[in-house]
Amino acid sequence: MELPEEFKTKYQKLLGNEYGEFIKSFDDEPDNGFRINKLKSAANIHENFDYPIEYVPNGYYGKVNGKTPEHQSGYVYSQEPSAMFVAQVVDPQPGEKILDLCAAPGGKSTQIANLLNNTGLLVSNEIDRGRAKILVENLERFGVWNSLILNESPQKMASHFKHYFDKILIDAPCSGEGMFRKNHEATKYWSIDYPKECAIRQKEIITEAVKMLKPGGQLIYSTCTFAPEEDEQIIAWILENYNFTILPIPKYEGMVDGKPAWANGEEDLTKTVRLFPHLFRGDGHFVAKLQNNDLKSINKFNPQKSNVKPDIQKEWEKFNNDTFVDFDPKNLLKFGDMLYSFNPEIPNLQGLKVMRPGTPLGIVKKNRIEPSYGLSLAINPKNVKRKIQIDRNQWKAYVHGDTIKVDKDLNKGWYLIQCDEMAVGFGKVVNGTLKNFFPKGLRFKV
Repeated sequence: MELPEEFKTKYQKLLGNEYGEFIKSFDDEPDNGFRINKLKSAANIHENFDYPIEYVPNGYYGKVNGKTPEHQSGYVYSQEPSAMFVAQVVDPQPGEKILDLCAAPGGKSTQIANLLNNTGLLVSNEIDRGRAKILVENLERFGVWNSLILNESPQKMASHFKHYFDKILIDAPCSGEGMFRKNHEATKYWSIDYPKECAIRQKEIITEAVKMLKPGGQLIYSTCTFAPEEDEQIIAWILENYNFTILPIPKYEGMVDGKPAWANGEEDLTKTVRLFPHLFRGDGHFVAKLQNNDLKSINKFNPQKSNVKPDIQKEWEKFNNDTFVDFDPKNLLKFGDMLYSFNPEIPNLQGLKVMRPGTPLGIVKKNRIEPSYGLSLAINPKNVKRKIQIDRNQWKAYVHGDTIKVDKDLNKGWYLIQCDEMAVGFGKVVNGTLKNFFPKGLRFKV
């Protein structure tokens, strides 16, 4: 592929004898990968599991089709192998509060949610509105329970989440050099000064993130670029300006140490990780993990409270009793025309641009509640009273928006639709017809 001349000159100087193999790797086909969603119940998944990824227990090399029940239902998630390593470095522990600050399109958030196993709290934020909508779709499809999805600036978030999070992931907006072989267009907006411009924005983001981190908390910083200005030099800047230390990250075959000589010579920079495509099976990446050594804490906030009025509470209880079994979300919030279950540990949301305050339960309509698509992907099928199995051809009709003929003896009401035991949505049976409630904006033809 064609690379900017200044890019080649820069890395010829930096890499020396490695430069030839490095440049040659840009002509290789990019690697693909996917993860299996451990939040979902057992199902008959049609994917190839012959090539596991060593550092991701539920990750595999290979390409998945986006137009399958596995993908639509969130049982599999397509993600580039290098990007999978970042969430493993975050190493979420049960009950932790974790912020994915620059989260779209959602790969790292879904992986963090998997590792949290729907405990604690995951806050996923994306400042760009269009990308935030994609983030919502991916987290919803994945069945993440009670996550908070925001469309905010780091500055605005810092005023709401002071010293709040155990861990913060900054997968920073960057010059994207590690993505060149997958996205050739990215070379067109690259210039020799672009990494320096990105570094300015990265420092601004980090400045706000530090305000949201608990004493003793961890900051995980990653980029998909090779640029020292955005990698080792950023970590050196953090050490110079804040009371942080670099934590070691276990390295796997092909991963190499960060390069102190590319920054200020700080020896601890070898604890960071570089992924070069000529050495490692994946795109270019950089990852660092830092510990906050500050001891002071001013973590005070007003928790979000339920705003559900008695009439809506009554409608929900009736709908819940008719449709579900052993399902009792405790914290309800009406947001727009949707009823949500939310995590009671989130702060008051007033003043924040909220995409999703939690798990959508149902749309509130006059004298009734209709189950949401998001709930069908998040709830355990064993908690739904009525289920109906469809085959893969019927699934194609369902995602296209068509009705499906069913047994005329089936009772009228809401059913969880499953294909090979994978929940794909809700439908309503009326007189031998399964009415289609698959969201119009998500419909597609296979």
